[in-house]
Amino acid sequence: MALHAISAHAIANQSTILQYHVTESADFLGFAFSNLKVNPANVPCALHGRLPSCIIQSLYVHRRNSKSRASVFCIPNEKDQAVRSSSYNYADDQMQLALEKSKSSDNSDVEIVSSTSYSDINLAHTVALLDRQGSLLEKLQAIQLHVLASEQWNASKLVLCHRNYLVSATNLIHYLAFRCLDCEQLKDDLSLISLLNLENINSHVLASLTACIQVLKNLKSNSLQPEERISSGILSHEILHQQKYAAFSIEEMKKKASSNRELLLGQPQDSKIPHIMVTVGKEAIENEALINDLIKSGTSVFRINCAHGNPSIWSEIIRRVRESSQMLEKPCRILMDLAGPKLRTGKLKPGPAVIKISPKRTAAGSVIRAVQVWLSHKEAGPPPPHLSLDQVLFIDNKEFLTKLEEGDTLRFCDVRGKKRTLRISGKFHVFSGAGYVAECCSTAYIQSGTRLYMKGKKGRFHVGQVVDVPTKETSIRLRVGDLLTISRGSSSKQDELSVCKGGAHRVTCCSGYLFDSVKPGDPIAFDDGKIWGVIQGTSISEIIVSITHASPKGTKLGSEKSINIPESNIRFEGLTSKDLMDLEFVAANADMVGLSFVRDTRDIIVLQCELEKRKLQNLGIVLKIETKSGFEKLPLVLLEAMKSGNPLGVMIARGDLAVECGWERLADMQEEILSICDAAHLPVIWATQVLESLVKSGNMPTRAEITDAANGRRASCVMLNKGKYIVRGVSGLEKILHSNSKMKPDLESILLCCHLS
Repeated sequence: MALHAISAHAIANQSTILQYHVTESADFLGFAFSNLKVNPANVPCALHGRLPSCIIQSLYVHRRNSKSRASVFCIPNEKDQAVRSSSYNYADDQMQLALEKSKSSDNSDVEIVSSTSYSDINLAHTVALLDRQGSLLEKLQAIQLHVLASEQWNASKLVLCHRNYLVSATNLIHYLAFRCLDCEQLKDDLSLISLLNLENINSHVLASLTACIQVLKNLKSNSLQPEERISSGILSHEILHQQKYAAFSIEEMKKKASSNRELLLGQPQDSKIPHIMVTVGKEAIENEALINDLIKSGTSVFRINCAHGNPSIWSEIIRRVRESSQMLEKPCRILMDLAGPKLRTGKLKPGPAVIKISPKRTAAGSVIRAVQVWLSHKEAGPPPPHLSLDQVLFIDNKEFLTKLEEGDTLRFCDVRGKKRTLRISGKFHVFSGAGYVAECCSTAYIQSGTRLYMKGKKGRFHVGQVVDVPTKETSIRLRVGDLLTISRGSSSKQDELSVCKGGAHRVTCCSGYLFDSVKPGDPIAFDDGKIWGVIQGTSISEIIVSITHASPKGTKLGSEKSINIPESNIRFEGLTSKDLMDLEFVAANADMVGLSFVRDTRDIIVLQCELEKRKLQNLGIVLKIETKSGFEKLPLVLLEAMKSGNPLGVMIARGDLAVECGWERLADMQEEILSICDAAHLPVIWATQVLESLVKSGNMPTRAEITDAANGRRASCVMLNKGKYIVRGVSGLEKILHSNSKMKPDLESILLCCHLS
């Protein structure tokens, strides 16, 4: 095993003026995502071509068959006015570096033989070997000094943070500084002695490094002769005093992360699993029992998207959540997402209010199973959840329903004039009254106003009328090669579906940003990337798109579906006029506000100003990361948000994020977001398409979906989008999150067999 040492060189002459051309970022907020192609923008941090008087240490990591790479950090002296307010003071003797150059690589091969009894002496011997080869202790001390120096350089940012977030913001700076360094060889060296896993120190960087350094010092003291011990080091005078850094201990850091999570999301029912969040809309007020069932299944946070619905719908949803939460004695919180400047297709004129019922047939047309229809008065409540139903019909005449009995036959003429029958197969008592299950063995189209007849005694007919049949959602079906025209439209006007001359479909978009920013050749995506196209031509009022990606049978595009232009330079305003109006409602009714499409610190500043005007210091803030810019500037965005004391969290909005940055990079990006938020001790919401198959269609979730949901345990909250089978989805997610027991082999029987043999 070849061990390659780190050689750390120091320049101790503080009076020397150094020329430095910045080729790598010396700003610790602009760290490099080494495993991604997306690099965050660098942030100026008082480092220019000519540096102030300081000590510069370059930490070189030599990899096998690779060139060395340097990451630079700077520690200003006492005369540097720019950072005089720093919380750390270094004496000259503390800044002197006692680092030795590594020996020649000719003797770099060391064979380590392990045994079943790995004693302290063997451990100390291994440490000594590693330290002799690569100055393991000195590497960690250099990293520790680098981390502390980064805090000094960013003292001007930290001093602005709210006292509740000061420790967390400081740890974030420590983490970013650590990420600047190339420590792969050091990780390998530490893993050989199982001393420290550098991958798991995000939330307590300084404490972990300090503890590891102390262990190494103790081992060296016990294993080496006095004349061989290192007499001086980077931190020879123990800069990390216990009282001064008590707030940076691992235990305190974990408490801070737990406190931040509870401030935003509330105390979880089980501290070992994340909260479950569910997106709800008008279906929550159409189904009387939905909110109640969701809370019973494990939902603790409800999300309302202000892009859909109106204050009357939102008020009713929140009222039901508060009442059910109090009745069931299960605390719940409300998150309301501001719509933000999202580009969407315009509203399409609703289709006809017609329901199609159709039995299941064989390939030859024979009926396998009759269609199951639920009949009840609208005020009676939803059907029992255990019933497998195909459609629900509401009848206006309560007296007509009370006369129905099992076995009765109802007759009607459908929209086409076809005569059809419904046979009552079951009667069930529900929330308020009774409901009936009826079967139909023929295809029928039913609309509001359709009359149902039942022959009674003495030849009389009783009549009931179908009401409140919902309108069909209209859409256009796009295939590869189709042309789509996007025209300017009004946000209040409903547009007719149309096909232009030449076979081009037409939709509208009410946002002028789209027409002002795109150019021919730009890619464009619809409905979270289900449809892709390329812009062929633009004008003041129209955009022509050629469809390049859709399903083989075509993909439907409906109203209010997302539009993404990943490569354009669209500059949105922080909060729209609608957002400002909705914020008034959110402030009065919700526990958290979601800031959509965060791009940079300006978006945070605008929101904070609005919250300060309304004196909303306790309203939680959820930053939705769904753009490339928001991802690249996440550390700066978090530090800006930490200037206020509002409870704070981050949502990984994976739908738009994948479209904006490329789906193939999404896995790495969500890992980076989790790591950064872990370092900042902020809760993360794992969102978009969790258990999508189960929630939307009721089908068994795929293996990939189950694995994705299980990965949500690493977050503080997992979000499910609304769907027909949402209650089943919450129950399934709750089981997955709880099922963290590992499969273990029968070790006792194995050991017994070995003993007997």
